[in-house]
Amino acid sequence: MRKAGTDPRLLASVLDALPDGVVSFDDEWTVRYVNRSGARLLRRNRDELVGRNIWIALPELAGTIFHSFLLHARSADDRVTWRGYYAPVAEWLEATAVKDGDTLHMTFRAAAGTVREGDPADADGHDAGVDEGDNSRLRFLAEVSDAMIGSLDTRESVGRLMDLVVPRLCDWATVTVLGYDGQPADLGRAHADPRLLADLDTYLLERTRRGGDDSLVTAALITGEPVHVDRIDPAMVEGSMPSEEVRSAWRRLDPASFTMVPLRARDETFGVLSLVNSSARPPHDEMDIATAVEVARRAALSLDNARLYGRQLQVAETLQRSLLTPPPQPEHLQIAVRYQPAGTNMHVGGDWYDAFQQRDGATLLVIGDVVGHNVDAAAAMGQIRSMVRGIAYDRQESPAQILGRVDEVMTGLRIGTLATALVARIEQPADQAAEGSRTLRWSSAGHLPPLLLHPDGSVEVLDSAPQILLGAESTVPRTDQEVLIGPGQTLVLYTDGLVEHGRAGIDEGTSRLVGLAGELGDLGVDEFCDQVLERIVRQRSDDDVALLVVRFGPEGLRGSSATSDPREGPAPQR
Repeated sequence: MRKAGTDPRLLASVLDALPDGVVSFDDEWTVRYVNRSGARLLRRNRDELVGRNIWIALPELAGTIFHSFLLHARSADDRVTWRGYYAPVAEWLEATAVKDGDTLHMTFRAAAGTVREGDPADADGHDAGVDEGDNSRLRFLAEVSDAMIGSLDTRESVGRLMDLVVPRLCDWATVTVLGYDGQPADLGRAHADPRLLADLDTYLLERTRRGGDDSLVTAALITGEPVHVDRIDPAMVEGSMPSEEVRSAWRRLDPASFTMVPLRARDETFGVLSLVNSSARPPHDEMDIATAVEVARRAALSLDNARLYGRQLQVAETLQRSLLTPPPQPEHLQIAVRYQPAGTNMHVGGDWYDAFQQRDGATLLVIGDVVGHNVDAAAAMGQIRSMVRGIAYDRQESPAQILGRVDEVMTGLRIGTLATALVARIEQPADQAAEGSRTLRWSSAGHLPPLLLHPDGSVEVLDSAPQILLGAESTVPRTDQEVLIGPGQTLVLYTDGLVEHGRAGIDEGTSRLVGLAGELGDLGVDEFCDQVLERIVRQRSDDDVALLVVRFGPEGLRGSSATSDPREGPAPQR
């Protein structure tokens, strides 16, 4: 005779008779069992739940406090309970969950204060039956979502997260993110008391990695689960403090408890949000931890988007810099170049310069800007720059003829990109060599006009009738312009990121550059470039900037005295 307790059909019948919902999940969040009451409370048929991943079967669960409770229950060592409003079914729920090996069992029921469809909201606009604590958490989580979605700059996103969690969830907080080399790096910190920020910086910068706190960060990274400590044992962090200065800073910070919450997106744990409380604040309770888990979940996707975007921009910038080769230094000329990427992390990829000598000894100068600011623009820039260089070297043609042939190639190869470009050729026939003068011949495909600085400090804008951009498939012939250049004059070619900085109009920005060029005309070409960038964009350009400067000297002048890489302007602030 079979014992009643071992009959699975009887056990299932008993569980179905219970008024409370019963659900069991495996370690992959697949629903292994749900009783009749549980399915009813979740507004599903049992065959829509059993054997399916809970996040797929109940997509509306994502982003709720109930979601955070389940994530926390998976990482807790003991049973946890929760009572709150679950909006998808408009019910107050009471739930208890406990782990049994890799299985998570949960029982839940409808609680008092049920909100039914059609019930009026209270005087403050809140649903009846929802207490202010739950409303406060929901408003806070909505604020997290709204704040984090607006930036693609990693450090700005981390700063926003710090402002949200301190002091709302803790006394001080840090964000640690894995770098591209797999090593953890602290990207942000905040303290509720600004006077203690210096101590926090001392600890973060001077502590020894692989100490007790870092081992807990590693645990959170590896497991993808929160790590909570109710009381910090001094021995836990002693190994990370190499000096009395660090130990003193740690004592003033007065850390008593903490919670480390993984930052996870796209099935990858890439960082940790550490929330620390001082002795004046109690340790985080189960609801605090559940809220922190949900904050980290919402913030992680935004931070990961920023990381991926930053990596894309880094690829674009690396590609661009690799193509911007140092210029030649022909006799009688000094040439300096600079490229500075955008400081906003939003506009990298399109600007370029080039300078090389043709087979007949003439020096060719190119400045250009591809429409767009991303990896695609950087790749298109590389294509167009190579076309111009190859076509210009192949034959000794005028700048207008060079640009015309580039148009033909772009059309024939169906390169669907637009770009501005200016090609200039420095020529010196024998009769000009005797007097030290030269001819500057140029053609512009919709690019900004060159500036010519005279030895007396005056600045001439070499303007001409506008012509169509490269890639526009126009059949209108391009034309050349020319001017006679004498010793001591300086030619300045530039892209629009220099004149439109600070959202200035082109005319206003050009006037500003003309005035500054007149002031700096006595400087060497390298110092001239550095001063122009420093005084106009101040290392934080809204767009990337390319700059090419040529000083025409007397006979015997050779080369530039610059010792640094001419491609590098002042380091942009990321």
